Amino acid sequence: MTTLLTLAVIAACPRTWADAAASEASLNPPSGNSAGSAGADLKPDSSTPASIHGIVAGKDGETYQGVSVTLTTAGTGTSTSWSQITDSNGAFTFANVPAQPFTLAIISTGFIAQTINGTLHSGESYDAHTIVLQMASAVAEVEVHATEADVAVEQFHEEERQRVIGIIPNYFVTYVADAPPLSRTEKYSLAWRTTIDPTVLIAAGGFAAMQQGNNSLKGYGQGAQGYAKRFSANYADITLGTFLGGAVYPALFKQDPRYFYKGTGTVRSRTLYAIANAIVCKGDNGHWQFDYSGILGSLTAGGLANLYYPPGDRSGAAITFQNTGVSIAGSVVTNLLQEFFVQRLTPRIPHYRHSDQ
Repeated sequence: MTTLLTLAVIAACPRTWADAAASEASLNPPSGNSAGSAGADLKPDSSTPASIHGIVAGKDGETYQGVSVTLTTAGTGTSTSWSQITDSNGAFTFANVPAQPFTLAIISTGFIAQTINGTLHSGESYDAHTIVLQMASAVAEVEVHATEADVAVEQFHEEERQRVIGIIPNYFVTYVADAPPLSRTEKYSLAWRTTIDPTVLIAAGGFAAMQQGNNSLKGYGQGAQGYAKRFSANYADITLGTFLGGAVYPALFKQDPRYFYKGTGTVRSRTLYAIANAIVCKGDNGHWQFDYSGILGSLTAGGLANLYYPPGDRSGAAITFQNTGVSIAGSVVTNLLQEFFVQRLTPRIPHYRHSDQ
């Protein structure tokens, strides 16, 4: 995503530009006239000739050598021009100038061109005084490209607001095929925001109510205490699974825990893509890899559950692996829903172009 900005930048040192102008100043007069230097005699008119002199300086009072000064006089139906450059004192002088209306043009690279208009009278010595040059503003058009890090941060903030039907968190899905990888901090942030979301707490409470009704996890007993233990166990399952599979292992193995929505192609290709994403994921390097993070996260969470489940409901290694298989099957179903249905129900979906910078 690029944005064009127009920046006003101050031109370079006045003295440097004035000196450079010395090599560019035109010293070629029109046909029939010769170029003048400071104090040069010019073609006189029939009346007593006049003269013009002055000094070119900057706002700080420093005089400028090498500034182009052009004098143009306008006689009856004709005009004549002479040019010279200012001397080491910033001075210029045009002598033997016809007593006619005139225009004095002062030009130097990096400064605003100035003109002085007037009328020379016979024999007059016109003093243009000190002509102060004003620096011109250089306008530069800069095309700014967002870096990959900028795009990642912007997209991350959008993902933090993704919710199915505006309610259920949908953080671990990106709808941008070439989305930049998440940083370690962003992975943990998404996991944290997921686990503290009110809908997750409600879900844990709902599962606990069903377990209490079915008298699952009998070792917890009944009543308020039994419900609190079931709620805590369910919330611990969700928290461990989310952090281990969505932050800890992805940060360790440098893998992206998000589902990358495909959204194009045939129904068959999208279905196969969703199924494959239950066991593969995109690495932070942009390449597809075996999903060590998700599978190890499920296995580890299942093993840790034995620390807080009632003794009679604790599972051995075989059951833990079986539960991981069930978790993978659940990921297949979730991915299919993401690919074909959830996108339509999720507002505020970002659509960014990947930066080339």
